[in-house]
Amino acid sequence: MRVEESKYNNLYEKKIVHHLGNFYFFKDYVISEINEGIHFNYENGKEIIDMAYEHYGEGIKVAYISNRVNSYSLDPRDWITFYKERHKLEAFAIVAYNKIGIMNAVLEKLFSQTRIGRFDNLDEAVNWVMTIHKEKETMANQKNPSE
Repeated sequence: MRVEESKYNNLYEKKIVHHLGNFYFFKDYVISEINEGIHFNYENGKEIIDMAYEHYGEGIKVAYISNRVNSYSLDPRDWITFYKERHKLEAFAIVAYNKIGIMNAVLEKLFSQTRIGRFDNLDEAVNWVMTIHKEKETMANQKNPSE
C-alpha cells in the first residue's frame, strides 16, 4: 500500500517528489517509495540524505521505512559507505510485498549496522519504528531525569 492510499496520507510534515521516488518526512521517520526501475545507490541516495538533514538537522537520528511498492535495484554494499560517512539511522524498516523483496531485505541485513525489520505492510513498519523511538526516548529520560 502506498502512503497516499494509507492512513498516513496528509500526516507527513513534508513530501518530496523526486526523480528517484516519493519521500515522506514525518516527525520521527521517513518513508520512501522508490520509482520503478531505478538503481538506488549511495550516490543518488546522498541527495535524499541531504534532504533529510535539511528537514531534521544533522544531529538527529530518524527511522527510515523503505516502502517497496515498486521494483527497483540497489547494492546492499552501499550501506558500508553510508556508515563510513558517519550517517546514522534510529532503525530501518523494509516493507516487502513479494519474495524478491524479502530476499533483498535479508541480504541488506548483512551489511547494515542499524536495527532492521522486515514487514508485510506499512502499518507494522510504522508501529515498529515508533516503538523503537519511544524506547529510546524512555531510556534517554531515565538517564537525564531533569529534562
